[in-house]
Amino acid sequence: MKQKIAVLGPGSWGTALAQVLAENGHDVSMWGHNPAQIDEINTYHTNRHYLPNIKIPESIVGYKDLREAITGVDAILFVVPTKAVRSVAQEVTEYIEGNPYIIHASKGLEQGSHKRISEILTEEIPAEKRKEIIVLSGPSHAEEVAVHDITTITAASEVEAAAKYVQDLFMNDYFRIYTNHDVIGVETGAALKNIIAIGAGAIAGLGFGDDAKAAIMTRGLAEISRLGVAMGADPLTFIGLSGVGDLIVTCTSVHSRNWRAGNLLGKGKNLDEILDNMGMIVEGVATTKAAMELAESLNVDMPITATIYSVLYEGKDIQQAARDIMLRDGKVENEFSQK
Repeated sequence: MKQKIAVLGPGSWGTALAQVLAENGHDVSMWGHNPAQIDEINTYHTNRHYLPNIKIPESIVGYKDLREAITGVDAILFVVPTKAVRSVAQEVTEYIEGNPYIIHASKGLEQGSHKRISEILTEEIPAEKRKEIIVLSGPSHAEEVAVHDITTITAASEVEAAAKYVQDLFMNDYFRIYTNHDVIGVETGAALKNIIAIGAGAIAGLGFGDDAKAAIMTRGLAEISRLGVAMGADPLTFIGLSGVGDLIVTCTSVHSRNWRAGNLLGKGKNLDEILDNMGMIVEGVATTKAAMELAESLNVDMPITATIYSVLYEGKDIQQAARDIMLRDGKVENEFSQK
């Protein structure tokens, strides 16, 4: 059934998801803060800053006014940076009509509150103004989805019918969606893998090879699982698409801005300079701080995250940080099986 969908956030991922929806025959509007970007989308059907050389379907209409963008929609898809989710949700609540589904494809934890994206949306958009909230997440790069590379991700909701709704919206011959009920696990995996990707990039930048890459990804997954379970997630979620799947793609691809930032750190570049030149949000930097604070409040041991935090926020020498984490006391590997 043809649906009317508003995509909020015309970055690379928002644009790629809008393209999937339009190619599936849905009526798609896009909203963003940058008037020149919206004009480009409407006039030239391109978004060159985020997806160069990609032609956007002409059926997609860009809007500068949020009220116009969400008028009469069946679903609203949030693809804005984590730090903007709350303010945009507040604005949406002011203008919303009917009770659309609320979908989000953002990946992070809110600074200060340490809340997941769905928790923010639940707080800011009253239940009577919406249907269920669904998380769309998994191993994916906008650059590959935009050229129809095969991609599989997850739609997670506590209400199975809502997850199935999103599955039906997006499924086609190159973009496959699986459903999941574990919202906490899916959102936690999505947020925390960006931290580990910074570490994986740093390992490469320091000149270490595949053994080190395997080590940080595997033990990074252990940390993600440890914190996720403490938050109430199903541990099995982390061996799925939004756990190990997203971790693999983010820790091994040059498309990953978190990996690129870490790689430059490993090569001795200054963090502020890296972020200024990246041109896009590096979610893992802010997420490292939120995750570190959350882990401390839940008494969860996260040595890789703590090491990355010490480099990002305390100015620790990155080579010394790599040596120190290797010299920690010995640990049991399969910690969940010991309980």
